[in-house]
Amino acid sequence: MSSIGWNTIESDCGVFTTLVEELGVSGIEFFDVLSIDPDSLAQFNPLYGIIFLYKYRKSEYAVSREYSETEKNASGQFFFAHQKIQNACATQAILSVLCNLPEDIEIGPILSNFKEFSRDIDPETRGEILGMSDEIRQAHNSFSRPNPFESGDDDRETPDEENDGLYHFVAYVPINGQLWELDGLKQYPVNYGGCTNEEFPEKVSSVLMERVQKAPGGDLRFSVLAVSRDRREVLKENGGSTTELVVEDLKRKEWTRDNALRRETFVGLINELVKGVVGGMGDEQYKKALEQGREKTKEMYAKRA
Repeated sequence: MSSIGWNTIESDCGVFTTLVEELGVSGIEFFDVLSIDPDSLAQFNPLYGIIFLYKYRKSEYAVSREYSETEKNASGQFFFAHQKIQNACATQAILSVLCNLPEDIEIGPILSNFKEFSRDIDPETRGEILGMSDEIRQAHNSFSRPNPFESGDDDRETPDEENDGLYHFVAYVPINGQLWELDGLKQYPVNYGGCTNEEFPEKVSSVLMERVQKAPGGDLRFSVLAVSRDRREVLKENGGSTTELVVEDLKRKEWTRDNALRRETFVGLINELVKGVVGGMGDEQYKKALEQGREKTKEMYAKRA
């Protein structure tokens, strides 16, 4: 699986909400889910979908699965794409929710055109088209911290997929009266049975709890984001207080600041700080600091060996 051109982005409600807004989507907000019990999930009303981030293990996907005819035919009825770009899984999970929203919810021209263009093609080709979308890739990459020391080559050492820091995103969405798991690493969507929008919090809670309980060794390295309406719009419609609206505006300002910091490398700042420190040293102090740095570097490489 290639990762060329796509960078890793953080699983964060501020990142995801701003990302979809930059793609032209309005009225959608992502929320951190602190508890996956039905009552907690029902607080996000309407609950359009769930983004589930978990520790990826290759062994979980090595086991073959028997798919029903309903599952095999599902990708012709709604949006489902195979994941062809390793670092795009966050955005792919987001699109799995947005491109399956009810038709009366506007998702903007970029995603509407992408959805329409990929409507009648197979999941494999959909994944390829997503990987080649400059507009979506540029929006995605704008939330990753640029690495000035990265070569850009795709010849990095293959990580240990069982124990290294690889994580994966999947989406859970109610579509056409059914609960679906949309995982781009699987051949087909997975069906969890009948599910109305009203039943979704309870049904998806059961699925998530079962998944967490089956994690090897009780592994709790996972996070959950809820996809719902923009909180500001809900407050305005329901007569929210001025204080509540101010809190939401402050949250957005904090997101703007955090996202700006994510786009910085701070190399220039670090360079100036180092120059300032070195400039105040005498020759002997400089030589001593340089030697200490060399020793620390040797120790670091010795630990890696």
